[in-house]
Amino acid sequence: MYLDKDYWDNRYKNSETGWNVGYPTTPLVEYINQISNKEIKILIPGSGNGYEAEYLFKKNFSNIYVLDYSVTALENFINRVPDFPRNNIIEKNFFDLEGSYDLVLEQTFFCAIDKNIRKDYVKKMSDLLRLDGKLVGVFFDNKFSNLNPPFGSDLNEYLDLFCDQFKILTFEECYNSIENRKGSEFFCIAKNRKL
Repeated sequence: MYLDKDYWDNRYKNSETGWNVGYPTTPLVEYINQISNKEIKILIPGSGNGYEAEYLFKKNFSNIYVLDYSVTALENFINRVPDFPRNNIIEKNFFDLEGSYDLVLEQTFFCAIDKNIRKDYVKKMSDLLRLDGKLVGVFFDNKFSNLNPPFGSDLNEYLDLFCDQFKILTFEECYNSIENRKGSEFFCIAKNRKL
């Protein structure tokens, strides 16, 4: 498949990262700000430059894990946040990851994977989250006609994909998107059923 490790690393090396806004986006910041337990185990898959992880780290969350396929993206993160625990920085394919997490934060990861493996994404998310663990994040409200990422979708497809493995608590238009994404995102909070 062309969306392999080299593909993503080259995108970072060549600064072909249009999804990268250079800071954690408002929907996730506002969600993070209401979390009181700073010891929950949090995974950020496809973390890229890791702005959400940096924000969590600065807010004194102690159990944050970043995962990316791209060495360059992870090096960018390490250079910016040198005190972040190295053991919590994972260079690996998401589908090869093992572990159990309380919360997974989704930010432009789902839209980066091939549309043919979306069910695998949902299953893997369920496997990685503990029972009642939450998947929280932002998903594009746009099907796009791209041959390359981002790959979007619509509400019905998202609900169909997630409803078997997750109890959907919220999947609605995102009211606090950053300016250039207003009206084109859904905010999701889904609780793992662990079937």
